[in-house]
Amino acid sequence: MEVTIEIPNAIAEQMARDGESISRELLEAFAIEGYRTERLSRGQVSEILGLNFWETEEFLKKRNALLHYDLNDLTQDREASRNALSS
Repeated sequence: MEVTIEIPNAIAEQMARDGESISRELLEAFAIEGYRTERLSRGQVSEILGLNFWETEEFLKKRNALLHYDLNDLTQDREASRNALSS
């Protein structure tokens, strides 16, 4: 899907990083926000930005978008480990 938005030129120029287009800036912001709000998975962030697994991990880490891992995940992992070790 292609999405078009209009931003005043002065603001777009101000927001663009050296050598990068505002389009990439907006795409990255979209991916980060989607990941932080758990509307996008890490794999979807990879796909959107065209990054491999490790590049995506680094991208998210640099932007403090940490892994979604809660107490329920820990409990499930502990149970899976117990089951694997008792087999």
